[in-house]
Formats: sequence, structure tokens, C-alpha cells
Amino acid sequence: MRIVVIFILVLLASGLRAGESRGKSPLYLDPKAKIEVRVDDLLSRMTLKEKVAQMCQYVGFQHMREAEERRMNSQLLKNSDAWAFYPGLTVKNIEDMVSRGEIGSFLHVLSPEEANKLQHLALKSRLKIPLLMGIDALHGNGMIPGSTVYPSPIGLSCTWDTMLVRKTAAQTALEMRSTGFHWAFSPNLDVARDARWGRVGETFGEDTYLVTAMGVAVIKGLQGENQVGDKQVIACAKHLVAGSEPINGLNVAPSDLSERTLRDVYYPPFKASVAAGVCTVMPAHNEINGIACHANRYLMTDLLRKEWGFNGFYISDFKDIERLAEVHRVAVDQSEAVYKSVLAGMDMHMHGPQFMEPILEMIAGNKLTEERIDESVRRILEVKFRLGLFENPFVDEKKIPERLFTKEHQQTALEAARKSIVLLKNSRGILPLKFMGKRILVTGPNANNQAMLGDWSALQPVDNVVTVLQGVRKVAGKDAEVNFFDTGDAIPGLSREIIQSAVEAARNNDVIIAVIGENALRCESVNRNSGENIDRDDINPAGLQNELVEELCKTGKPVVVVLINGRPLSITRIQKQAAAIIEAWEPGSYGGQAIAEILSGKVNPSGKLSISFPRSVGQIPVFYNHKPSQYVRKYLRTSSEPLYTFGDGLSYTSYSYSEPVLDKSYIGSDEGVTVTVEVTNTGDREGEEIVQMYLRYPVSDVTRAVKELRGFRTVSLKAGEKKQVSFVLTPEELSSYDAEMNFKVDTGEFMIMVGGSSRDEDLKTVVLTVGE
Repeated sequence: MRIVVIFILVLLASGLRAGESRGKSPLYLDPKAKIEVRVDDLLSRMTLKEKVAQMCQYVGFQHMREAEERRMNSQLLKNSDAWAFYPGLTVKNIEDMVSRGEIGSFLHVLSPEEANKLQHLALKSRLKIPLLMGIDALHGNGMIPGSTVYPSPIGLSCTWDTMLVRKTAAQTALEMRSTGFHWAFSPNLDVARDARWGRVGETFGEDTYLVTAMGVAVIKGLQGENQVGDKQVIACAKHLVAGSEPINGLNVAPSDLSERTLRDVYYPPFKASVAAGVCTVMPAHNEINGIACHANRYLMTDLLRKEWGFNGFYISDFKDIERLAEVHRVAVDQSEAVYKSVLAGMDMHMHGPQFMEPILEMIAGNKLTEERIDESVRRILEVKFRLGLFENPFVDEKKIPERLFTKEHQQTALEAARKSIVLLKNSRGILPLKFMGKRILVTGPNANNQAMLGDWSALQPVDNVVTVLQGVRKVAGKDAEVNFFDTGDAIPGLSREIIQSAVEAARNNDVIIAVIGENALRCESVNRNSGENIDRDDINPAGLQNELVEELCKTGKPVVVVLINGRPLSITRIQKQAAAIIEAWEPGSYGGQAIAEILSGKVNPSGKLSISFPRSVGQIPVFYNHKPSQYVRKYLRTSSEPLYTFGDGLSYTSYSYSEPVLDKSYIGSDEGVTVTVEVTNTGDREGEEIVQMYLRYPVSDVTRAVKELRGFRTVSLKAGEKKQVSFVLTPEELSSYDAEMNFKVDTGEFMIMVGGSSRDEDLKTVVLTVGE
């Protein structure tokens, strides 16, 4: 009887497969079926090896070839976070693996043509599961030539405009999908407090509240409201956690922070990203309090999944599972490293071999279960279905030119650049410049190059980038004579001979615009001095740039310094001598035009700093929301205050603030309060002011920061115009962790401060009393 039943079941199963082969598609290929049903159906058809393959990511063919052409050996590969190939594996080997369904995802695919080729190979596999293509799209899909490049995140955060940031992310998603990519390794939610660290430009600055708001805006822009469709991509919240505060400023170095600091400063952006529905999370390179983040079960499973409800999937960072054995020494070999990472919650390996094999061996040895693998694969497959990849994994290469760098995207890039630029100094109102009849010299290493694109951007077509020189010439038109002295683009190549030649050229001009800073472009190789893994023990402008500015100032001509950089620099010497300083960060495709429009007064600057500027490297860490005891003692011969602090930024007009008013001066601990202030444009031209609200907590058993950002609004005002600006403080925003780590509202007097920067002298205050 048992043999008969088995025989009947075999016949039924073979009949089902035969029916499918006669034209009836399997359920998982039915676009009308519910996604969870499609995932279940596909998962039931997969072999164990096909399942584990979905957890494996590799780099693209062209990237492999370029890495090999650089003659990288095994040791160089081990220490590189930018280049990869696989010794012993050829491009043909990788092609065959894709065709057999043994790879689920790719990164560093360098062209739409290559993306399409890979998807065609995937369709040859038994189950025809499409590939998920990831790319580091931090500020536009800049790694693909022809794309729109927006300002770097550090610049975007200086707009304090979450809707604009969300718009740049949504447009980035469109350009990514148009070129075959589905997954942005963005946003970077690290809170940056150390200017030595080269990745500051990828972040949204030093403040947890602002980083959180900007990060959520990027996630919603990339993923859309429903996280479904062919116009969205999935986002990746990174890096979990606190890699931005390494003990020595070096990427990958340990971080040692209390649970209170983690809860107050570093966790909130990730908690908010989970609430916003982020699809993927990437652990940090570093260890935190002695536990390597890539094997940290508390972070990946207990905190994000169980406490916060994260239901997406984890992707490792570049070769960081390998580092568990090779660097952190928390695993004896790669097999144990894979085991510890997967056990902690890891779902996908970036990148390459030596991941599938250990998993298969561990399952065969009953060390891991197939059910644990099913958890990861289910999450990955769900994303592929939500993105519509099973219906159409390809891009129309003929339509790419009409979908990249569109007029609308160009306009957004220009608007973002205008709003990201911060005017730091303007002695005697030299700005805006009056171009009529003037002779203007533009010079400096970043005056006429693509350094303004920043990290995570390839070189773009020259017609797609407006340099500072080009922007000044365009805006000045025939009103001024704009001259250029070429110091060379390579900052290390700036010599005293070149400086003297620049000085001679300056003497015949009325105004000098010196464009200096950093260069984070990956193609610059030895000339690169900012970006990922470009950490410094000195944050002065590199090379002889200080000397260049000082010698130009000695001519007696007014010198306007324009900074193109990805992190705060120590510009104390420059600040003393330059007539004006503009912090442009890395302003993207239209940076030169935006800078010129601000120089000329066509645009009134409105950007405010999202990160403080140390006077020197010795002040690090420096941030506005410090504890009361941090500056009880002073440095011997220098100020303890930063040169420029969080929220700083000048305008060509001026603003005044009334005393803030509360709708209730006394509330219970379960109530909120509305804060209202009147802002007046007291100058003679229209402008935008970023109104900032800060909070100081009551006296308690726990030391609190001197102030914490709890709201911001941008208000547009004509000359002489007044407007009321209101903020609502909720019980959540009034809450903090007590001595027992309970998150609650303290009773007592809260000081609420409203104004144009975080400086005490720029803030008006009112007291709120909270009772039981």
C-alpha cells in the first residue's frame, strides 16, 4: 500500500512539472500572486545550494579585469576596500556560476551593458532567479558616467531641507533603475564627530537629530512609500554602528562607547530607519566595545530585529566577514568567521567565494540548519519580487540617454548645490562681488577640475560638470574680465614656484578667488586626500594651500577662499587673512554655477553647518552638544571653542528673533507643548533663514548635553517681512534615559532655545516646567 501511495505522489508531482513544461508557468512567476505566496513557492523548489547562492554577492567582470590590470596581489587585495578579483577564478568561471544559479547579487557592475549581460546569464539557470545589483549611490548614481551628481551628504545636510534631500534620492533611484541597478548602499547614518576620519563627507554631520531626519528622507526617496515597483530601489542603512568614532580617527579602528552614548547618539538614526521601512542594513567595519560588528548578535538580532522590528536583510561590508579572522581575531579561520556572522544574523556576503562552501559544510555537519538559511533567502527573494525583477530584470539601453541627467534632475542638483553652500566669513561685506568692470582672478587646485563631485563618483562627461572657473565666467558674462591662473589640479604638486607665479598673476587683478580644499575622486589615486580610507592625523589644508592663500593675501587684493572638501578643515590661518570664506563642500554637477551665483549675489546663501570646525586637530572631538564639564578647563594658549560651530552660516541679509512663546508653560509628563517665535528679516533683500530649536534637559542624576537640537524650519522672508514659526515638542522629544536607562520625561525645568545657530549668543530662551 505504501509503495502505491508513493507511486501516485510521484505521478502527481511529475504531472505538475509536465503541466508547467507544457506552458503553465510555476506559481512564483505569476505576477498576480501575492508576494509571500510567490516566495513560498520558489523556496519550495530550491535546492540547498541554490538557496545559499542567494546569499552570495560578487563583483562585476569589468571591475575584476581592472583590478587585475592594476597588478594587485593577494596582500593588496586583502587591504583594499575598493578593488577586487578572485585569484583562481576567471571571468568565464563567474559567468558559469551565474548560469548555474550560484550567485544571487553583484556590486561594482560598471555599466548597464554589463548589468544586462549578467541578467541574461541568470535566466539560463534552472529557476531563472534574477540578480540583485547593488551600487554605492551616496549622492546620485555617480559611479556611472553620465549620471546626475548631487552634493555629497555632508553638503546636503547643510541645506537642512529634508524634502529636497528626499527629492534627490528619488531621482537617484530613477537613474539607478534606468541603468540596471536596484540597491543603493545608502544612506550613511554614521554620526561624524572626528574630522580626521576620511568618510565624513558621506555623513550628515555631527548631530543625531539632523542625521536621523536626513537619513529617513533618503530612505523614503529611494524606496518610495510602498517599496514596490520599477521606479524604486532598496536603501541600505549603514554602518551599524559607531564606525565614525574610531579611537584614533582611522577607518576600521575600534570604537569603545558606553551603552548610554550609543543609545543617545548612535542608535537613533538606525531605529528611525527601521521605522521608515529600510530594506537592508550593513554592519560597520569596526568592533564596538570589544565585539566585532559583523559577528554582533546583540546589534543584528536582539536590538534591530527583536527590539525594533527590523524585517529586512543584512549585507556584510566589503570583506568584513573575512576580517573576523584576519584582523579582529575572533575566529580561527574563514569557516568559523562565516559561522559566527550568520549566527549573529548576517544574510548576504559582500563579496566573493569562501562563503557558500563553509555554510554547506556546516549544514552537513548539523552546525547550522537549513531553516536558518531559509530565513535569509526569504528576505532576499521578497525584495526581488517587490522590485519587479522577475517580470523584467533588464534595462532598455537605447533609452538610457533620455533618462540620465535630465533637465529636471539638473535643476534639482543646482538647487541642492545652492542651498548646501555655507558662507562662513564676509569681512566688510565684500560679498556679493560687484562684477561690473572688475578684473577677477580664479586660481587654486580645485578651480577647474571635477573634485567637486566628491567620493563615490566616477569622472563625468566634461559637459555635465560646471567647474568654479566655468561658473564664474558664465555668471560674470561680459561684465567682468575673468582670468585664470592654473596651479595644477594635484594638491601635492603645488610648489612655492607655482605660488609665486600665482601671486604675480594676482597683482594685475582686482579680486582673487582661491579655490582650495581636498580631492576625494577615486581616479586620482596618489593625489586623493579625502574619502573612504583616506584618514589624516592633520586636518590643515593639505600641501602648501595655506601658503598659497597667505601669499595671495599679501598682495593687498581681497581674497575670497572657496573650499571644496569632504570634511571640516583647520582653516584658522586662512580665517585670519581671507576677506571671505565660502564652504562649498563637494557640491556636485552644478557646483561651479551655484558658487558663482552666491559670489555674485544672484543667490543669497542660506546653508548652515551640520558639523563644527575645529581650530586644530588637537581640539578633536569637538561638537556643540557636549557635556557641561567638557570645557570647564581651557587650553593653554588657544580658544576652547570651535572656529565655526554647528548651525553657523551667514546671509546677505540679517534676521532678528523675538522671545519664544509657549502655549503652556507647565505641562504633565505625558503632554506636548508648542513653541512659537517671530522671525524678522531686518536686512534689505529677500532670504531664507533656517530656524533652529534646541533643548536643555532639567537637573537630574544623569549628566545631559548643554543643548540638543529638537527641531528646525526654513522660512522665506522678504526684506522687512515677519513670520511666525512654530515647533511642537512631543513627550518623545522631551524624553531621555535616566540613571537606570529608562527612557522617560524628567520633571523639572526644561530650557527651550530658538535662533539662527547653536551659539548661545544667537539663541533666545524660554523655560518649560514639567510636573508629574
